[in-house]
Amino acid sequence: MFIVTHRKLFYILSSLIIVASLVALALWGLKPGIDFKGGSLFEISYPDGRPEKAQVEEALKPLAVDASVRPTRENGYIIRMKDLTLVEQGSVRNAVSFEGKQKIVEERFDTIGPLLGREAVGKSFVAIALVILCIVIFVTFAFRKVSLPVASWKYGIITIVALLHDVLVPAGVFAILGHYAGFEVDTLFVTALLVVLGFSVHDTIVVFDRVRENLHISHETRNHKEFATIVGDSISQTFVRSINTSLTTVIALVVLYVIGPEVTKHFSLALLIGIVAGTYSSIFIASPLLVTVEKWQKKS
Repeated sequence: MFIVTHRKLFYILSSLIIVASLVALALWGLKPGIDFKGGSLFEISYPDGRPEKAQVEEALKPLAVDASVRPTRENGYIIRMKDLTLVEQGSVRNAVSFEGKQKIVEERFDTIGPLLGREAVGKSFVAIALVILCIVIFVTFAFRKVSLPVASWKYGIITIVALLHDVLVPAGVFAILGHYAGFEVDTLFVTALLVVLGFSVHDTIVVFDRVRENLHISHETRNHKEFATIVGDSISQTFVRSINTSLTTVIALVVLYVIGPEVTKHFSLALLIGIVAGTYSSIFIASPLLVTVEKWQKKS
């Protein structure tokens, strides 16, 4: 009952986090990667030992190719740049080999045009919107037999509120990291958001389903508890399960972020932030909102 009783405190905390995320997105936006804006991606390795990142960046600076250099594996770098001509590609190869003084192995050189980048942006937005719509339809259908004291479609609306929170938090964090640390978002980031949506709605449905069961039990036993008490009991009954499920996932993601390959670090970080936010929203936002909606109905 603590969470339900003090729900306004959690609403305030969530509102502050959402406002901070929106401000970060409005001020700096998300820094698009090669998948979205188009450009070239060059992955190289140095068999005789990798030079310092600053040396590679300094070698590329005179070429004005907007290079973003990230280490990968033990002896390589992934270099993201603007769309290059064949002449510029040769200049880049020459620069990263330090005029041929250091041996390099070209692992891959990919180019994505701006049209494909814009198409990827559009499809990403459509994918997220469709997932949210399907989730709402599913929640409304799953709780169609729950009509009192909160209608089933309102469960769906509350789910949307929680899911928007879960998308905005990692997006806001990546807007801040993009501004201060140069973090870019790509299709893996969108994939992470879709995974977060699925994970979050799973947690939310677990609590909602327990509310439905407790409402049914209360009706059958004629033990007419207040709706707030039923929701509070449902949160208490599922709290440990939700935390343990999320904690095991979080531990795996922390390990992946710390010792995993460089190419998956941003992906695992987005998942880590999103899953923590999703677990929080399922317990501290979505479920208490049922009580708030029920009280609003009584006043109207």
